[in-house]
Amino acid sequence: MTKLSTRLFITASLGVVLFAGTGLAAEPADVEKFVNARIEIGEMMTNYFKGGESYGAGQRPSPEKMKEMGDDINAKLTTLLSKHGLTLEDYRARSKDVFADDAAVKGYLAQHPDLKTRYEALPLNRMSGGGGGSTGRGY
Repeated sequence: MTKLSTRLFITASLGVVLFAGTGLAAEPADVEKFVNARIEIGEMMTNYFKGGESYGAGQRPSPEKMKEMGDDINAKLTTLLSKHGLTLEDYRARSKDVFADDAAVKGYLAQHPDLKTRYEALPLNRMSGGGGGSTGRGY
């Protein structure tokens, strides 16, 4: 009886682990959408801040200017993401999960060397997505 119980427990546990692992895998269409969006976002943000205004040595923009910039960036992101059938809220909510599937992202990029080059050129240190599942690339 104990062997049967143990065997059932192990089988059930394995089933849960395998099912959970499958649930975490990103859909190929989502990977394509999110990777392409992240590349475009990263390039847009790099260009946005390239040659930006100077606020003096070590100076930050005023709170009003920061809000203005935030609104401008969000408007540009909304337009960019709409080309991929995404909203800003959807991208923010789902990107961490999609990019957590590192194998799917790497597999997609391996099939598209031109995109891989652009993806790897994104600034890692300035555009971190906030930890956990983030590659640090993009927005």
